[in-house]
Parts: sequence; C-alpha cells; structure tokens
Amino acid sequence: MQMRAVIFDGAGGPDIIRLGEVPKPAVAPGQVRVRVHAAALNRADLMQRRGGYPAPAGWPSEIPGLEFAGEVEALYRDESDRWSPGDRVMGLVGGGGQAEFVVVPEDELIPVPAGITLEDAAAIPESFLTAYDALVVRGRLREGERVLIHAVGSGLGTAAAQIAQRAGATVLGTSRSAEKLARATVYGVDVGIDTSSGQFRAALREPVNVVLDVLGGEALADNLAVLAPRGRLLLLGLLTGNSAEVDLGQILRRRLEVIGTVMRTRGAEERAALAHEFTDVVVPMFEHGVLRPVVDRVLPMSEIRAAHESLERNESFGKIVMVWTEPARTGSAT
Repeated sequence: MQMRAVIFDGAGGPDIIRLGEVPKPAVAPGQVRVRVHAAALNRADLMQRRGGYPAPAGWPSEIPGLEFAGEVEALYRDESDRWSPGDRVMGLVGGGGQAEFVVVPEDELIPVPAGITLEDAAAIPESFLTAYDALVVRGRLREGERVLIHAVGSGLGTAAAQIAQRAGATVLGTSRSAEKLARATVYGVDVGIDTSSGQFRAALREPVNVVLDVLGGEALADNLAVLAPRGRLLLLGLLTGNSAEVDLGQILRRRLEVIGTVMRTRGAEERAALAHEFTDVVVPMFEHGVLRPVVDRVLPMSEIRAAHESLERNESFGKIVMVWTEPARTGSAT
C-alpha cells in the first residue's frame, strides 16, 4: 500500500521538493504506526534539503520531517501496554515526519495534551522538548537567574521563553525584528534586544547565567563574554558557522560550562526517557494553560515549497505547520 509524502529529489533549493507516493511503512515489534495529521517545519529540514544535515541511520533519507502529531493507526499484532488505535499522539523522529504515516517506537510517543488541536500539537515536540531538555535538564536553570535566548521569535525561542519564565528566570531575548520582540513579550520575554543594527553584547547591562545559543560561529565569543561566573552556555545550533576563535582562559577563570546538545542523533533509550519525563512534567502545563504552542500559520502540505521559502526569509513567528488536507488511507499492520 502506498502513502503520500514530501520527497527531496537530491540536494538544493526548494525546487527539489515534491509530493509523491512511497510505500506505507510496516510496523515492527515495539513500534506504533501513526496517521500523521500535521507536521511542523524546522530549520533542520532546510539544512537537510541543502544536503548539510542527513537523516540518521534507520530513518528515511529522502522524506523530511522531525516532528508530527496524529492518531495511532496500527500496533504490532495489536499489542501495546500504552497505546490504542485512535489515541492522539505527537513526537520526534529522525526523519519521515512529513508523510501520511510514520512508524515510531512506542516508548517515544507523547500524548497530545487535552484541549490542544493536532495542528497546534505538531508545533510542540521539537521546540518544547529541546527547550526543556536544554534549559531545565542540562542547563539547570534556577529561579532568579537570567537567561539569554537567541532568535526568540522562532519556535524554539518562544518555547524556551515560556519554560524559562515558568522556572522563575528573567528572560532576555534577541531578534533582528522589533515586531517579533514585541510579540515575544506575551510569551515571557522581559527584555528584548534588537540585533538588526548591531551586536547583542553591548546591549547587556548585566551578565547572564544561561545562554541558549543557536548561533555558534562568530557569536560564540560574545556569548561566553556575557556569562556570569559559573554560567552555562547551551549550544544548540550553528547558524553563523561551525568554527570560532575564543579565549579559552575565560572558561577556566570563570568556571564556565559549554554544553552541546542535539536531539536527532540520540539513542532510543535516551529519547524514550526524555519522552516519559516530558509527558509527566510538561504535558500537564499545556493542559493547564501554562504553556502554549506558537503557530505562525497552518498550510496544506501541497504548499511545502512556499513554506520552505518563507522560513528561509525569516518571515515566521513561531512554527509553520503543514497538514494533510485529505483523509489519510487506512489499512492493517503489515
């Protein structure tokens, strides 16, 4: 049986993207097949399209998509201690999320919070799992600390601002758009730093305890410089390059920590543990209205090229979510 999917024909610009049909994935022991309703777009998809961020082994190399929301469609031999057909679920995958169906280890699925639509749920996994893991688990952000979040108008940025506010931190955020900074105040940003005409370092009057860095490259030296003694830098991205020249002595003198982290290449055991913790700790915050997914717009999957172009132009605030507008095909597990 076939299914529709977004397909990358090689590497390059948005012109290499097409919608096509591929075999529907079979369900293996310990897996669940999900009928995907919505899948958010991420910068990792752009990097993969350009040929710079290949899918990990075991995941589709030509079908993009790191996060999804939908309903459980099939279990392996109808056996699962946690899930039943029709359950609303969301999650992270190494690839293949922008297809009508995706097969996921059952321990890595997360229930969609009550009261959240599947379109909004598709904007949760990558941004909020990454932000929670970086700030709370690895960054040990504490009440009363100051945190600097770069690209605060992005999906990750808006998620991190909310989580940091919930932790009792003072939130500083950067953006090249004054409009995005103004909108970000709704999501917990206390101090907005407009970087459209200069660097962020000069705008900081006091050091910060934690930096959420998606820039890397030439920004790394400034990020280290604005940290207070025993500060933590969480390196999540390399938008300004993958090499930098820094004074390593400041890391020693001020006992700084540089913590690199990425979701896509983690092993199954670590991914499952984080999914369970996120389910217990963070999902209830969505149900109680403490956290909110930030969706810029919802587009049909047929407009995936336009969505890539928009994200490349930095037009979105929060996440662009793609949906399958026609009912997905059904079938038994194979």
